[in-house]
Amino acid sequence: MAKQEIMTLNVGPHHPSTHGVLRLIVELDGERVLSITPDIGYLHRGIEKLSESKKFLQVLPLTDRMDYMSSGTNNLAYILAVEKLLGIDVPPRARFIRTIMAEITRINSHLLGIGSAAGDCGAVSMLLYSLREREGCLDLFDETTGGRMMLTYYRPGGVANDLLPGFEDRLKAFLDKFPKKLDEYDTLLKNNRIWLKRQVGIGYISREDALSYGLTGPTARGSGIDRDIRRDEPYEAYDEVQINVPVYTDCDAYSRWRVRMDEMRESVNILRQLIARIPDGPYINHEAAKYVLPEKPRVKDSMEALIHHFKLVVEGLAPPKGEVYSSIEGPKGEIGFYIVSDGTPHPYRMRVRPSCFVNLQAIQKMGPGNMMSDVPAIIGSIDIVLGEIDR
Repeated sequence: MAKQEIMTLNVGPHHPSTHGVLRLIVELDGERVLSITPDIGYLHRGIEKLSESKKFLQVLPLTDRMDYMSSGTNNLAYILAVEKLLGIDVPPRARFIRTIMAEITRINSHLLGIGSAAGDCGAVSMLLYSLREREGCLDLFDETTGGRMMLTYYRPGGVANDLLPGFEDRLKAFLDKFPKKLDEYDTLLKNNRIWLKRQVGIGYISREDALSYGLTGPTARGSGIDRDIRRDEPYEAYDEVQINVPVYTDCDAYSRWRVRMDEMRESVNILRQLIARIPDGPYINHEAAKYVLPEKPRVKDSMEALIHHFKLVVEGLAPPKGEVYSSIEGPKGEIGFYIVSDGTPHPYRMRVRPSCFVNLQAIQKMGPGNMMSDVPAIIGSIDIVLGEIDR
């Protein structure tokens, strides 16, 4: 009988299939994985501590740069927490605009998630196709916010500016074409024997283990956990639309891929409902003058508005003392912000509940028993972004 020799292999932090500067310490028996230990911190920027030295509005661009594929939902989760502190309302039109941007963000994130996961398994054409469709999302962001990846679009009480004329028509045009592209992806991969070999039964994690690890988002719904904050604890305009939550019970990489594909189709349905029901009215709550910048035309002809604008920019808004937690359903799972205010224009303490950070730990359960060649496929099925893990 041959003597068993355990080899310890370092994967990363430069490896191209780790979705960022992630290091994995992998123990192997031949080609078979015995254990995987993720080693993080190579990208650490201290965003939470840095935020405590910034004014509340200055924190917003930092949230863009956590999961940089989901800038819009990062912004929204943070702004909802700030609004809880301030106790201000959001006009109906602003709630709809925010929800529209959040769902476009979901499609944008899932496209890169499924594309890079397929690329990790050798299906490079899938990555190129998903990047092609993602351009439609980036164009919609660009025309509305001025940014393609980093939106910085949400504000306490609403959004930075209203939708431009013709936005709804351009969004409808994108929604009319996009489902056909998803059908093409299914034609390419759904019954592809190589893809199935690389996905089915790979990275298994049971429903019980997924609950134990605190998994959320598509990673959890691929293991049979029927949980979605948009439906279960509605925020913004999600209580105005019908939401169907896709759930799969095979608990493997293929299930997680199917969840993301179905979620993009569901986002199309949600966006169509939002466009049909979006009301007229203000895009921001100007009645909350203590916390909201006055409109630009007023700044030019009103001394009161000019002084108010100056004080908000220079001194910053100062919420009352208190602490809040607010979370939403981001593309990769629950993302929440815990903020403590001491009554000054700076957060006294800010802590993020990041979905990628929590979901990554499950690789310790998903990895053992698989082949070394399956490790990139497992990482891709979790869909991590190291900017959020090492925030």
